[in-house]
Amino acid sequence: MRKRELKNIEWSIGIIAIVLCIIGLVALFSATQEAELDEFNKQCIWLGISLVIGIIVMLIDYETLVKLSPILYGIFILLLIAVFFTTPVNGARSWFNIGFFSLQPGEFDKIVVILFLAYVITKIQARDKKEINKPLKLLLILVILAVPVLLIIKQPDYGTAAAFIAALIFMLITAGIDKKYILSAIILVVVAVPIMYNFVLPEHAKQRIDIFLNPESDPRGAGYNIIQSKLAIGAGGLTGMGLLKGNQTQLGFLYPKTTDFIYAVIGEEMGFIVACAIIILYVVLITKCLYVAKTAKDETGSLIASGITGIFVFHMIENIGMVMGLLPITGVPLPFISYGGSSLITNFICIAILLNISSKRQKTIFVK
Repeated sequence: MRKRELKNIEWSIGIIAIVLCIIGLVALFSATQEAELDEFNKQCIWLGISLVIGIIVMLIDYETLVKLSPILYGIFILLLIAVFFTTPVNGARSWFNIGFFSLQPGEFDKIVVILFLAYVITKIQARDKKEINKPLKLLLILVILAVPVLLIIKQPDYGTAAAFIAALIFMLITAGIDKKYILSAIILVVVAVPIMYNFVLPEHAKQRIDIFLNPESDPRGAGYNIIQSKLAIGAGGLTGMGLLKGNQTQLGFLYPKTTDFIYAVIGEEMGFIVACAIIILYVVLITKCLYVAKTAKDETGSLIASGITGIFVFHMIENIGMVMGLLPITGVPLPFISYGGSSLITNFICIAILLNISSKRQKTIFVK
C-alpha cells in the first residue's frame, strides 16, 4: 500500500472499533466469572484472529473483492442451504460446528451480498444512472437480496435477515432510487405488517411482539429477559454498580448476558455515562462510514460503504433498542461488543473494506 493511500485512510474508524472491543471485553470479563472466563478467553482469541484477517482484507483492493462477489454469492447460498442439515441450536439451524468454533454463514453472507449488490447496481448504472429506477432492474436487485434473506428467515433468524434489508435500503438511496419507490415501500410495510402478524409470522415471532408491547403480561416466562434487562440498566444509575457487582448480571438473572444483553451488563455495572459513551462512539463510527461513502473514488466504493453503514446502523439501533425495551427482541448482536466469533470477524472485515475504500478516495467529496 502506497504512502498516499496510507495517508488517506480514515484510521479513526479502526480506532473506534478497537475501543468498542475493549469495552466489550471488560464487560465479558465481569459477566463470565462463573464460567471461568471461557467466553472471555475465546473472545480474546477471536479479536486477535479478526485483527489479522482485517489487515489482510484491508490490503486487498475492494474492486478485486467486487469482481469475485458473484462466485462468493453462489458459494454462500450453498452454505445457507447446507446449514439446514445441521443440528439445531436454541431452535435455529444457523451454525456449522467446527471444533470449538461455530461458523454462522449468515453473518459472513452480509458482506458478500453487499459486494454483489454493489457489483450489480454498478453494472445497471454503467450507461445511465436512472436505470436503477426501471422496474425490471429493481426487481433483479430485490431477487438477489430475497434469496439469502428467505433462506435465513427459514433458519429462523429474523434479526440477521432484517440487517440485509437495512443494507439494501442504504445502498438504494445512495444509488439514487426514485422517491416514489420509497413512498410505495413505506405504504407496503404499513399494510403488510398487520397481515404478516395475523397470517404469516409463526407463534414464537408473534409472542416476541406481544411481549415487546406488554412484557409484564408474562413476567416469569417470555417477558422475563426484557424485564431483567430493564432492571439491570435502571439499577446502574449514573456510574454503575461496579465490575463484578451487578445484581442481575452476577446472580444469573440476566440472560443471555454475553450476547444479546451485553449492553444491559454495561448499563448495570458501568453506568449511564459509559452506556451513553458507547452510543456516541457508534454515532461517530456511522458518521465516519458515511463520510467514506461520500468521498469514495467511484460509485462501487460508495455503494459498499453505504451498505456496511446500514448494517452497523441496524445492529446498533436494534440491539440497544431491544435491551431497553424500545424494540422487539430479535437476537441481534451489538457490533464489536457482544460475544461471538463470526460476528466479530465479519465486523472487522467490514472495517477493513471501509479502510481500503478510504485509502483510494479522492480529496473532494463524491457528488452524484
